[in-house]
Amino acid sequence: MKPRYTVVRTGLGWVAIGGSGRGIGYISLPKSSVEVALAGLDCYIPEAIEDASAFGDLPMRLQRYFAGEMIEFPDELDLEEATAFERVVWEETRHIPYGEVRSYAWVANRIGKPLACRAVGGAMARNRFPIVVPCHRVVASDGSPGGFSGGLDMKKSLLELEDGRISKSSSRFLHKSSPAR
Repeated sequence: MKPRYTVVRTGLGWVAIGGSGRGIGYISLPKSSVEVALAGLDCYIPEAIEDASAFGDLPMRLQRYFAGEMIEFPDELDLEEATAFERVVWEETRHIPYGEVRSYAWVANRIGKPLACRAVGGAMARNRFPIVVPCHRVVASDGSPGGFSGGLDMKKSLLELEDGRISKSSSRFLHKSSPAR
C-alpha cells in the first residue's frame, strides 16, 4: 500500500499525519500553515499521496484534542524505523494519563533502566508521534518542563491545554523512587 497523508486544521494550527499500512508513521505538531506542517513529512513518509480517509477518525480526534477534550489515541504506530529502546520508551510514555506528568527518571525506572534519564530524553526528542505518544507529559524531576522538540512554549501550551500543571496526584511520579513494573 502506498503511503498516505492528510493535513487537518486544529485550534492551534495545521497538523500533518502520515502513515502506511503498518500504521501512523508521522504526526506534526500544530504549525502556522499547511506547507510548514508538511515540511517534515517527507523525512518519514516519502512519496505519500494525500488521502484523508486513510486515518479513520484520527483527524477529528486531533481536532477535538486541540479544542481541549480528553481524547484517547490507541492508534497503531509504524515503528519499523525505531530502535528497540525508543519503542519501549514510547510505549511507556503512552501510558501517562491525560492531564498528568511524569519525569524522565520515572520513565527510565519504569522501563528498567534507572540510569537512562538522558537516553529517555533523547528518545523523546526523536518522537515522531507527538500527542499520540504524549512526550509533552514528560518533565524534569524538579517539575521544570525539560526539553521539547516543538519548543518549550508548545510544551507549556499542551500541558495547559490538558490542565497538566504538576499536581499532588502527579508530583509523586517525578522522582526516581517510583517502583518499576
